[in-house]
Amino acid sequence: QVQLVESGGGLVQAGESLRLSCTASGSISSINTMGWYRQVPGKQRELVATLTSGGIPNYVDSVKGRCTISRDNAKNTVYLQMNSLKPEDTGVYYCNAFISTMGRPYMNYWGKGTLVTVSS
Repeated sequence: QVQLVESGGGLVQAGESLRLSCTASGSISSINTMGWYRQVPGKQRELVATLTSGGIPNYVDSVKGRCTISRDNAKNTVYLQMNSLKPEDTGVYYCNAFISTMGRPYMNYWGKGTLVTVSS
């Protein structure tokens, strides 16, 4: 059973930084794209950043220049370094990944989320 577990969320002041981590575990054959999404009550879930297994990143415009997504493939872990945080970055951040198990086709998995709160 594949699981994605996030960590690193918390309460910070505007201008400070956080580093989120997400580790996949289970009977994993391979992992393709991994990424981070965030959601605020009353708003649709928003893509924050994704990173392909080949190292190609994609960011939502609002975090470009402030956030960096990276991964350690040997550890099945993806990170999101968030700098110069703003109150509008507040939300529940969810880890997402396309994972193949037992050599089967890739399936999409979600973590349970980690809360990021940025105060002004």
